[in-house]
Amino acid sequence: MSSKDEELVLKTVKEIVVKFIEVGNISPSSFHDHFRNIYHTVESTVKTSSPPPEKAKK
Repeated sequence: MSSKDEELVLKTVKEIVVKFIEVGNISPSSFHDHFRNIYHTVESTVKTSSPPPEKAKK
């Protein structure tokens, strides 16, 4: 995974956790555990997703 992908994962997880805190699904005191779990989920999704197929060259 490139550093660009890592940065994207980190930003995405931050946005998700902040939204969960805003709507009350996560308390700030449990931030650490939730952040770690969400990070691993997003990271594994990015690693296992395949790039879009290349257009056939004619």
